Amino acid sequence: MKKILITGGAGFIGSSLADKLIQNPDNYVVIVDNLLTGDTQKLPSKQYANWRFIKCDANDYHDIAPVMTSFSFDYVFHYAAVVGVKRTLENPVMVLRDIDGFKNVLDLSKNTGVKRVFFSSSSEVYGEPVELPQNEHTTPLNSRLPYAVVKNVGESFCRSYQAEFGLDFTLLRFFNTYGEKQSIDFVMSKFIKLALAHEAITIYGDGSQTRTFCYIDDNINATIYALENQLFVNDVVNIGNDELITIMELAQTIIRLTNSKSKVVHLPPLPEGDMTRRQPDITKMRKLLQTDLTPLEVGIRKLLSH
Repeated sequence: MKKILITGGAGFIGSSLADKLIQNPDNYVVIVDNLLTGDTQKLPSKQYANWRFIKCDANDYHDIAPVMTSFSFDYVFHYAAVVGVKRTLENPVMVLRDIDGFKNVLDLSKNTGVKRVFFSSSSEVYGEPVELPQNEHTTPLNSRLPYAVVKNVGESFCRSYQAEFGLDFTLLRFFNTYGEKQSIDFVMSKFIKLALAHEAITIYGDGSQTRTFCYIDDNINATIYALENQLFVNDVVNIGNDELITIMELAQTIIRLTNSKSKVVHLPPLPEGDMTRRQPDITKMRKLLQTDLTPLEVGIRKLLSH
């Protein structure tokens, strides 16, 4: 039986990953989360016996160390982090504490026999892109935001621990992902909530910012395929969709699919953090999925039916 740790496992992507992993009876999953932004309602169904939840702060060594030493995990998914552009801009020092989490998890992983650490990085590390699509190895990482800089530090920690101690890793650079468990303070879930209530949908600036949106199933299926097939070991992978859409077009699409009476209201542009363009090169992710990605409208309809 594979023993797997997911930090931040009561969050959107972490809990969705846990849901999928426990469907394999050969996996035993331990979920830890300090519940700062996580929610126990997102934890897996109790019909499965091969998982448990421990309230724990990965940034506190004395909290996470007993968990990792007692289970001797085979694999670790380090997803615990302060997330969201607005939240991270408002709490820059809190973001810096995530560096303690990198050190704790990697130190404990290399001392307890962990075979590979999967680290949730972010598309934010690219900053304002100098090329599209954004490639894992050729696109410069030029963001100045504390959140993005900290994610870049986490990537460097993983590479350094592999070079020094032989601890294998996979860096997952997440682009915008949406799905049933996403908190309402992210653009997709926020727009849908407002549209269903026929309330005004607010957009920063003129809405010409381009984004891509990845349905959660594609994110999870690609990640688990990399785990089970030993792919992209000591490498970095963009996890996202490459279908471009402007924020204005997204709002209009959601209004149409929900038959909403909502109107779009424009707010002043954010002073920083709202990149004008973002699109991943997903050549590697396509190898992991081996199927077409979920089209945006199909994903939104799945979300609405849920």
